[in-house]
Amino acid sequence: MQVTGLLHGSRLLKHVDFPCPEVLGPGASEDEIQALIERHGPVFVKPVFKGGVGKKGKAGLVARARDLKSALAEKERLYFATHRHGNAVAKANGVTFEAGVPAEHEVYFSITDDSRFRAPTMTLTHRGGVDIEELGKDEIATVPFDALTGLKAFVVANALSDIRAPKEIISPLVQQLPKLWELMHHYGMTTLELNPIRMQAGRNGRLAPVACDFKCGFDRDDPRMLRLGLPDQLFASDISAFEQEVNQLRTHQGQSDVFVINEGGTILAPTFGGGANSLVTEVLGDAATISSDFGGNPPYEKMKAVASICYKHFLPQANVLFIIGGKSNNTDILETFRGMGDALREHFAAHGPVPLYVVAGRGGPNLVRGFGNLADTLDSLGLPYRFFGFDSAISEVVNYAKQVDQWMRDGGREEIARLLGISAAAREGERKCTSKA
Repeated sequence: MQVTGLLHGSRLLKHVDFPCPEVLGPGASEDEIQALIERHGPVFVKPVFKGGVGKKGKAGLVARARDLKSALAEKERLYFATHRHGNAVAKANGVTFEAGVPAEHEVYFSITDDSRFRAPTMTLTHRGGVDIEELGKDEIATVPFDALTGLKAFVVANALSDIRAPKEIISPLVQQLPKLWELMHHYGMTTLELNPIRMQAGRNGRLAPVACDFKCGFDRDDPRMLRLGLPDQLFASDISAFEQEVNQLRTHQGQSDVFVINEGGTILAPTFGGGANSLVTEVLGDAATISSDFGGNPPYEKMKAVASICYKHFLPQANVLFIIGGKSNNTDILETFRGMGDALREHFAAHGPVPLYVVAGRGGPNLVRGFGNLADTLDSLGLPYRFFGFDSAISEVVNYAKQVDQWMRDGGREEIARLLGISAAAREGERKCTSKA
């Protein structure tokens, strides 16, 4: 998930008029918080995290306050809270104050692309507010639907009837839940989850669904998400200067999805394609510096700029520059390799040579010309390299890169440094600068 909580979620829900509680952000004044308490009674104080970090309630990071003094005390406790869930560690930066919503019924709802059905799929249960994994299969409805026709009211009605939901909640949910498909589809989302939706009773006794938590993920290369005007920093999982720089280069053509795996990694692996990225990330493990997907036929200028950022941050410590991807259908290999090669030449000219072994494996249009262009660049820089074409198994190429990394650790780096004329003092200074960075 890339957007969590109601700080931004409430604004997104307003695009389709889906009800949500009143929310105040981190900058709320004491008078505003007091007025919120007077209007709604108890308020919930929640830390604001980047990305989707689960189990916040069980970790004691969701607080209820009934007066201003308690609300401010919880704000102080949670404003910069640190939360660990599994391997994920997140640092809060702010809190929200959310109006309490009294309700007897709570509902879980989500839409995501399900590979089992190859279609958008709704998951729905009338026992929300808990981990959905804890519920029995007979309490959860999982229903695929046609993306062309969308989420129809009868799909929701049939699902609620199948799981024997209370009759009083069916009609309000049938009216409101289909709006959420419009939000997901029209704004480039890949997944959307509300848990819980609380069924609040109105003055006439009729129930109305109110979204009390929000999570969603976006396809960053879908131009429809630009309609929302969300800030780029929402999509960085941490305060990584590298990720921030790459995010600024996002365009309609060419992907630039990056995540820092290990800042001390020794294999810099610009990867093309989601499938290749999954394999490369898994096999390289801690040796990999970044997880990336630069496919989508990026133009020369963008590829050169992305490569320059990668080299600036991670080339001094790298043993292997590993350029890898599957056999592409439309990505111009010459353009991507030319951009990466020119960026490498300019990096050497500006910062001096780096002992490096280059491994490249690709397939696609202009492959031979691309390999030829990159080979000319590496020959001029005096760097060793090994290229693999489309007929090479990608798993074997990844294992070869790992073997080269081990060879570099066992003395190959010093050997290449001598061939490049890099002194021991220069190498030591380079390592110190990298460690400080």
